[in-house]
Amino acid sequence: MFHGPGPGGGFRRLGGIEEAKTHDTRRTLRRLSAYLRPFWGQLALVMALITTTALLQLASPYLIGRAVDQFIIVGDRPGLARTVLLLLAVYLVDWVTMGRSFYLMSAMGQRILLRMRTQIFERIQSLSLSFFDQHEAGDLMSRLVNDVQVIAQVFNVGIVQLLGNVLLLAGIVIAMLGLNARLALASFTVLPAMFVIAFVFSQRARTAFRRTRETIGQVSAELEEKIAAVREVQAFGRQEENQARFAELSAADRDANVQAVSVTAAFSPSLNVLSSIAIAIVAGYGGYLVLRGQVTVGLIVSFLAYVRNFFQPIQSLAQLWATLQAALAGAERVFDLIDTQPDLVDAPDAVEMPPIVGRVVFDHVSFAYQSEEPVLEDVSLVAEPGQTVALVGVTGAGKTTLVNLLGRFYEVKEGSITIDGYDVRKVTQASLRRQMGVVLQDTFLFSGSVADNIRYGRLEATDEEVIAAAKLAGADDFISRLPEGYQTKLGEQGRNLSQGQRQLIAIARAILADPRILILDEATSSVDTRTERLIQAALEKLLRGRTSFVVAHRLSTIRNADQVLVINDGRIVERGTHEELLAAGGIYHNLYMSQFRRETCNLEPETTAAAGTPAPARHMDRSVPAPGNG
Repeated sequence: MFHGPGPGGGFRRLGGIEEAKTHDTRRTLRRLSAYLRPFWGQLALVMALITTTALLQLASPYLIGRAVDQFIIVGDRPGLARTVLLLLAVYLVDWVTMGRSFYLMSAMGQRILLRMRTQIFERIQSLSLSFFDQHEAGDLMSRLVNDVQVIAQVFNVGIVQLLGNVLLLAGIVIAMLGLNARLALASFTVLPAMFVIAFVFSQRARTAFRRTRETIGQVSAELEEKIAAVREVQAFGRQEENQARFAELSAADRDANVQAVSVTAAFSPSLNVLSSIAIAIVAGYGGYLVLRGQVTVGLIVSFLAYVRNFFQPIQSLAQLWATLQAALAGAERVFDLIDTQPDLVDAPDAVEMPPIVGRVVFDHVSFAYQSEEPVLEDVSLVAEPGQTVALVGVTGAGKTTLVNLLGRFYEVKEGSITIDGYDVRKVTQASLRRQMGVVLQDTFLFSGSVADNIRYGRLEATDEEVIAAAKLAGADDFISRLPEGYQTKLGEQGRNLSQGQRQLIAIARAILADPRILILDEATSSVDTRTERLIQAALEKLLRGRTSFVVAHRLSTIRNADQVLVINDGRIVERGTHEELLAAGGIYHNLYMSQFRRETCNLEPETTAAAGTPAPARHMDRSVPAPGNG
């Protein structure tokens, strides 16, 4: 909603290469496994199917060896035919059980993906503005989309592959030892080398895949920012510079992925070499045993099939390990975000804010962002119910920060803010903000219909109430001319409307919400003079009976304010009515003369004369900074 000019405090940097947190792989695995708890029954069925699949895959080499010894060598065709049919049945049941297990796990994985993304989105929605002052939207989106997706791959197929390959590997070892222990031990001589290679691979893969998750987050952040700012990019001719920057980040992501792939690519050929060596050992030593009459040819055939199958699950586990490393890196980033605690939370004893009358008191309020330099210092003011308070000052003076504190989007460092005697820190944020309305300079419209955007602050409003609010804001005329009227779909952020039209819809939204406290932050700065005249009457009706804070925009609203507060360097340096401050000849007088004098002459010269203001000169002094956002 509001955005302060500086960074917020209290959050550890997320998503950067510089992240200092030490990740605990075991803890991450435990947290991932916790997502399986609601599915234990389904997981048990998957385990049964996987076990059946492993047993069937173990049976086929044995049946082939038996066919060689008992049927092929002796020429028993009927026996061979029965064995072939049995093998076909084994393969068919294997296909069914494997397919069913993958289906069940994929469905389970999608439910887990939904739960995880919901948790992330809920956490993002609960974080205060100071968090978003420091973190890029693109990186947060990458966590929600890319990182969760790679985690889902592990749940979808990874668990089936892991359990199936482990069972198959254990079964092959038992089968080989059962057929011939000496031949089995001879083929196992390659295992020490395999364990060393696997250890080295695991260490390098963990670092490489963590890097890939970080770089894809940076690419996503850069892409999101530049798409959102495409008009500014084109207006300032920054396409080439942005392309170079994006190419640099994409190259870093490419290098990280190439490094990760190279680690994986080096592992598989190493296993293939070890597999070939093991097969050579079985062929040589097994042939020697056959020649001595100690084993049959069928046993050697079975053994060769088992050895070949022995390294297939190891290779599959190696690929799964790479996927798991990527998932762990993504999970670390996801859990970092889920674990981030907002620095603004409801107090344990927070109460619901009752219907607001509208008396607002700032009592010696001071505030600073992360830096030690205060943005607001010892600010005190009282706004009585129904009063309009105008905030005036140069850019960066602290005006927007002041209204941010009123809505408790940032926490007061010293002093207190009360509404009707309730400290804003002692009431729930939801009950406080429900009774506040906001119209900002940078209007945000959602990608729904015009009616949906007006109804955003009061979802239960009828179509008649929506239209009445639009008429009061002076927006009904242009809305009625849209292709589908109030049901016209808006593009991203309402960019198929002019800035002034978007502002009118935002004002209609505030009117419909009917808040007791209203904040106008440069609300008409983007509206032309003609349109402003149309909505001034509506604004006067909107402000009537409400406590309103108006961050200085055009003259007419400021002149009618009950109080005008001049803020300079975070302090209220002048206060009074428009006429009183003009007569005082201080900062407000200078701001008024430099920024508003010509507008006053063009619109209402008689009012200026009545206020005792000298006739304007055409060579106005522009050396005094103009009012702006604070």
